[in-house]
Amino acid sequence: MSNYNAVLPINTDNAPKGIGPYSHAVAFSHYNNLSAQLPIDPKSGKMVAGGIKEQTEQCFKNIKAIVDSIDHVMNDVVKITVFVKNIKDMDAVDEIYKTYFTGYVPTRTVVAVSALPMNALVQIEALLSNGEGTIPNAPQAGDLIKLTNNTANAPTCPLSTQTVSFSHYNNLSAQLPIDPKSGRLVEGGVRAQAAQCLKNIKAILESIDVPFDDIVKVNVFLKNLSDSEAVNEVYSTFFPDSAIARAVAYVPAVTTIAASALPMDALVQIEAVVSHGDGTPPQAVEDRHGLIIEANNTENAPKSALSTQTVAFSHYNHLSAQLPLDPKTGELVVGGVKEQAGQCLKNIKAIVESIDHSMEDVVKVNIFLKNITDIEAVDEVYLTFFPNGVPARRTVGVSALPHDALVQIDVVVSNEEGTPPRV
Repeated sequence: MSNYNAVLPINTDNAPKGIGPYSHAVAFSHYNNLSAQLPIDPKSGKMVAGGIKEQTEQCFKNIKAIVDSIDHVMNDVVKITVFVKNIKDMDAVDEIYKTYFTGYVPTRTVVAVSALPMNALVQIEALLSNGEGTIPNAPQAGDLIKLTNNTANAPTCPLSTQTVSFSHYNNLSAQLPIDPKSGRLVEGGVRAQAAQCLKNIKAILESIDVPFDDIVKVNVFLKNLSDSEAVNEVYSTFFPDSAIARAVAYVPAVTTIAASALPMDALVQIEAVVSHGDGTPPQAVEDRHGLIIEANNTENAPKSALSTQTVAFSHYNHLSAQLPLDPKTGELVVGGVKEQAGQCLKNIKAIVESIDHSMEDVVKVNIFLKNITDIEAVDEVYLTFFPNGVPARRTVGVSALPHDALVQIDVVVSNEEGTPPRV
């Protein structure tokens, strides 16, 4: 990498040392990517005593300690993701949540998963704005502002904003299959629910004059992974959305995650990360040109007709989740979790190298495990790809993975040169 934007790992003694090889946060350009925080007391290195309220409080204390250590405030949080073991605990989580976001509320995703590290009841991660960016020894054009937006054409919630724009990205709250007029789940099965989730996303984007095809990454949370085919049928009716996108067969990067439960007992929930071509002001004139989305696939990693391996926009590349599939055969690699983790990371490396980047450019890693106790074995392999343990990280246990895999990994990669303006 050159000396323009720098990947900046961040650690503080006021938050617990990671239980794996990762940084508390990694800043790049205008975002800080925080590792998911467990309810660990930083002084003892052990889980705090008590139940869900005490654990939630400790997660937020740890997030705040990281935020404070880089001279930011909690109102700089753009997105919060809450993972719980029991979806019924969310009422208790929300009591604590409200004390940290008393006016402004970020976008939010809530999902129950089958297991969390250290058998925690809750794990919380945050995406933070970085107004000054990470250009070494050079001033920015000026501090950016955060833009929040809600529309009556999509479901509203007092605990989350539908979309928060900062710099060149819009981060949306995960959308449930709620009819915005009635406030209730739509009638019908998973197809009807998937369609409503995507309609809600589209309504939010239309309210900020952003086209649907500006979505760069989609995360699909499913109550039953066996519903994937039905959801994909609906999904393919929404993407590509425009004649231009159809001409180039553009589809976003995608990660599919098995949830043990979703709010309102929904069958599906969908979140999106969306490009924001004009950025948020104030910006210098040269920074306000419309940027282009760059989608890329390589033969050296598994392909899918429903997702792009990596989508670059501005200073980030968002990758589709990688399964332990041999790109030549399309089959799971032989062996256990170590071999599977190695193949996931090989696929990621192949994608990263196909866009002239390196694994050192990875800022965030998300690991999904069929068996949470496999994390030590995964870390043995992980360290051969990330020997310095720099990227921020999230690890959750899931009830199932596509192809009955033991592990699935996705990443966010810095894109130092950005993407060029439209011509």
